[in-house]
Amino acid sequence: MIDGRPIWLDVARLLERACIGSLTGIDRVELAYAENLIALAPERIRFVMLGRWSSQLSLLPDFATRAFLQGLREAWTAGRPEASRGSAIRLMARAAVAPPPQSDSRAVYLLVSHRHLDRQAALENVLRRSAATFVPLIHDLIPLEFPEYGRPGEAVRHRHRLATVARLADGVVTNSAATAMALAPYLPADRTVHVAPLGVSAPVADIAPEKSDRPYFLCVGTIEPRKNHLLLLHLWRRLVALQGNQAPRLLIVGHRGWENENVLDLLDRCTALRGHVVELGIVPDTKLTALLRGARALLMPSFAEGFGLPVAEALAHGTPVLCSDLPALREAGGPVPEYLDPLDTPGWHAAVLEYAAEMSPRRDAQIARLPRWIGTTWDAHVGSVLQFLDSMAPRSRHLPASSDLPLLLRHPRHPEHGEAISLA
Repeated sequence: MIDGRPIWLDVARLLERACIGSLTGIDRVELAYAENLIALAPERIRFVMLGRWSSQLSLLPDFATRAFLQGLREAWTAGRPEASRGSAIRLMARAAVAPPPQSDSRAVYLLVSHRHLDRQAALENVLRRSAATFVPLIHDLIPLEFPEYGRPGEAVRHRHRLATVARLADGVVTNSAATAMALAPYLPADRTVHVAPLGVSAPVADIAPEKSDRPYFLCVGTIEPRKNHLLLLHLWRRLVALQGNQAPRLLIVGHRGWENENVLDLLDRCTALRGHVVELGIVPDTKLTALLRGARALLMPSFAEGFGLPVAEALAHGTPVLCSDLPALREAGGPVPEYLDPLDTPGWHAAVLEYAAEMSPRRDAQIARLPRWIGTTWDAHVGSVLQFLDSMAPRSRHLPASSDLPLLLRHPRHPEHGEAISLA
């Protein structure tokens, strides 16, 4: 690895989120990349940042950045991500006056969040000055495939991101084959895409399962429409009506998202669910591990996913999974979970009842399948990406003309959202 290409990892999103004091799933991916690149390629990794209003990369001070990353991991594990806010602010202040990295045609500019991708002109300027190879990680195409689940305007922003990738990226990493297939129509035919399923951290052995006076199920993810919390809340209202205090609990981990009026009304105002559905917000990793180990199952009735990291994390801890029958979730879970239609409320109802029972042949059958699950560790994921980057031949920064790229960036399933985008 020492003789491989220099890697410039952009950590701008991680710094900004640390300033806010709240981390999301993509932030966890960016942190995992930083940590594993330090472990696997310490002499090659450099940390850079493209500022929100800048068109020039800043080369971050190495020692201070590594100290920030270590502190952020410790704060996140302890459930206090706001504790790293000060170091993030200081590092961003230093970035504002830091020089750019020296131009290097062997270097790879690696962007593992979608940040900057809607700023094509700024990225083009960065790549012309640095001569670096550009490789982004694409997490999903959900804003284009299912615009009804996103924030207003997000579909337009995502089309601009894909236009940037089509024009500027030398290669692309995706988190699943499902994402790669969805991405293919938007890329030139000669663009290389590397599929690398996201990793899961090795389970910590000495964390005991969460104790509870009755069985509980766990739902993990931002509370947003595509996660289909509404199905679970209506299901739990029925369970409580049928079983009262004998009904299992539903524990919800994740912060509140957008376009959620019906779900939030149920969480805030439905007296029938109080004490039966518990909203935990963001919890530290140690708490999440304990919750997973004590749960009867992880529930994930999503309408759309790019990968489904909670599924992989649950299975890594030996927790059964009930999830939607989506290609990305089948990649994450393999032959182990039970896959259900996200609109099949009776099917979910029956599964929850059976999995909640103390003697559950259906749940035992899934536990018996657990040895068949093959997950990916973070070091294996990052290692495969390093091999991909090293296999790419350094090339001069020649940006294709618009005529060399697809004429229209349309999504085939949503032609009404597929107006032409200028790639110039």
